[in-house]
Amino acid sequence: MDISGSLDPYVEVKVGNYKGVTKHLEKNQNPVWNSVFAFSKERLQTNLIEVTLKDKDIGKDDFVGKVLFDIAEVPQRVPPDSPLAPQWYKLVDKKGQKINQGEIMLAVWMGTQADEAFPEAWHSDAHSVSQQSLANTRSKVYFSPKLYYLRAHMIAAQDLVPSDKGRQPDTFVRVQLGHQMRVTRPSPMKHINPEWNEELMFVASEPFDEYIIISVEDRIGPGKDEVIGRIIIPVREVPQRIETAKLPDARWFALQKPSVAEEEGEKKKEVKFASRILLRLCIDSGYHVLDESTHFSSDLQPSSKHLRKPSIGLLEVGILSARNLLPMKGRDGKMTDAYCVAKYGNKWVRTRTLLDTLHPRWNEQYTWEVYDPCTVITIGVFDNCHINGKDDARDQRIGKVRIRLSTLETDRIYTHSYPLLVLTPSGLKKHGELHLAIRFTCTAWVNMVTQYGKPLLPKMHYVQPISVRHIDWLRHQAMQIVAAKLSRAEPPLRRR
Repeated sequence: MDISGSLDPYVEVKVGNYKGVTKHLEKNQNPVWNSVFAFSKERLQTNLIEVTLKDKDIGKDDFVGKVLFDIAEVPQRVPPDSPLAPQWYKLVDKKGQKINQGEIMLAVWMGTQADEAFPEAWHSDAHSVSQQSLANTRSKVYFSPKLYYLRAHMIAAQDLVPSDKGRQPDTFVRVQLGHQMRVTRPSPMKHINPEWNEELMFVASEPFDEYIIISVEDRIGPGKDEVIGRIIIPVREVPQRIETAKLPDARWFALQKPSVAEEEGEKKKEVKFASRILLRLCIDSGYHVLDESTHFSSDLQPSSKHLRKPSIGLLEVGILSARNLLPMKGRDGKMTDAYCVAKYGNKWVRTRTLLDTLHPRWNEQYTWEVYDPCTVITIGVFDNCHINGKDDARDQRIGKVRIRLSTLETDRIYTHSYPLLVLTPSGLKKHGELHLAIRFTCTAWVNMVTQYGKPLLPKMHYVQPISVRHIDWLRHQAMQIVAAKLSRAEPPLRRR
């Protein structure tokens, strides 16, 4: 307590050797923390819970009061039971005598991981993690962005104005969408009205907040290109096409001369002229944008929600535990800070990180809607390298498991330990085992049987197929977009 008599209070919750602390609130005699602390029942080494209220001070923090609870007397609470109502408790001094003033409101209960408060709670399993790094140890659900193919047909241009009037321009078109860039072949017609008639494809993602930058360039010499004209079009203005509907009509767009800097300190100005380019742009929503290996796809639905198949069932996955994991860190006799990531469809889940153990037990359950049985769920085990706030570190992959849904009997629970096998230069190595519980429940038998009689991919992939060379390039771009989106989440799901 300072000279003015005000408090900078915080609470310390201690159970055996584990201690959780709230943040301190400056000069507040009626503080509100709304903090939850979860202690693993398996690691309890005491029969007392000690809740201590302290005052943050420059030197040694002052003791204000405490409350003690006998663990044997703590009530059980299992959802769907209503949350336990918090109560006011009188503070006692260090000798256990009640003090004249001061109460603390809290609730204490024995719960499960299904508890609504569990995901956001401080966990004793992550007791050594700093407050800043705590978010990197919690479970989280992520969703991939909705992806589309964008088709750009470069047809022709008119009245180009090259910088050198004494030579015929050798023109091509460069198209950029975000970090994706492609160029057409040079026009066979070397004059100011060239034709290309070439189609380029890109990957676009909702909410379509990017721009397509189209530049007509003149190849003056080896490695030397000059921009003749440019146009910038917002992706949100590009029309959408569903399945085999007629392509939108080609349109003429006026090209703008690149900005020319005048004297130093003056703003750049745009010089408009009569050059124009004939384009056909459209977003094809009848395709499925491939962002995974074709053999291990977890989603085959078209981009358009109007063309999507109805759900055929539910996939439930329990990520139970792992054992004999490969030690990834040298401290404390070689340990691992392990967590799992499971991906199916556009939904990614990340379990919480369990510290300093080669035999983690997560006991977390997740569900996914299933639209096609010929799909694969992938579950990877990783070592968390962001415990100490190292933003530039990369989490290390320990191993992964893939399960094809069509190999599962419906309504049957599979509980197996799957080996985590990794192919190394010296051969196949086992990095531990992952214990999973899986059940695929079919809710629409007719729809599921119908799927086996249909092609794997949406209709557009067969009516207007994309070449293998282009599909591979587009798949890489789609993966980059998904990875970038997930890495911007909080906490980020980073690239491995």
